[in-house]
Amino acid sequence: PYKPEYEAKRQEYVARRGIDDPMARCLLTGVPRVTVRPLPFQIVQTKDLVVILYEIHHAFRIIPTDGRPHPDDLEPSYMGDSVGRWEGDTLVVDVVGFNEKTWLAGVGTLHSEQLRVIERYTRDTPETIVYDVTIEDPVVFTKPWRMQEILHLRPGERIREYECIENNEDLLRIEKLLQNESLFRQPKP
Repeated sequence: PYKPEYEAKRQEYVARRGIDDPMARCLLTGVPRVTVRPLPFQIVQTKDLVVILYEIHHAFRIIPTDGRPHPDDLEPSYMGDSVGRWEGDTLVVDVVGFNEKTWLAGVGTLHSEQLRVIERYTRDTPETIVYDVTIEDPVVFTKPWRMQEILHLRPGERIREYECIENNEDLLRIEKLLQNESLFRQPKP
């Protein structure tokens, strides 16, 4: 539910066929996109913390669950600042403090620094977690919106080394595409 000026910007990214995707430049993916990427991640739980280790971009999140609030001195970042709490068997994570350099889901799903993401992780079977996300950004969206994914346990899977920069052919392809303006001209009605 984008406001008109942000929908216009999103359509520009779509018309450019997604070559502006921050991930193609090896930037951290951001929340919630990092969790729904088809690469392994691991959740580690202690008494007062949940840590999520992602294969992609060597990303990690440290999520206190001891009742502490977000710090007052947040600096905008790719992954934001996460604090969690338990509601029964559901881990609820409040994430704020984002920069504007990530996309939320697919091509051009931009946001502002006012983004707030509420994640809900609910183990519904021994092999799956329901990942339910509410996304709010009063600068960019007309109202909050939700997405839901099913996360699957993959026995034997492990996090491997992930190096985006080395041999990143996307960067070369993108630079070449950016030089060809005819690819981005909108067809006349």
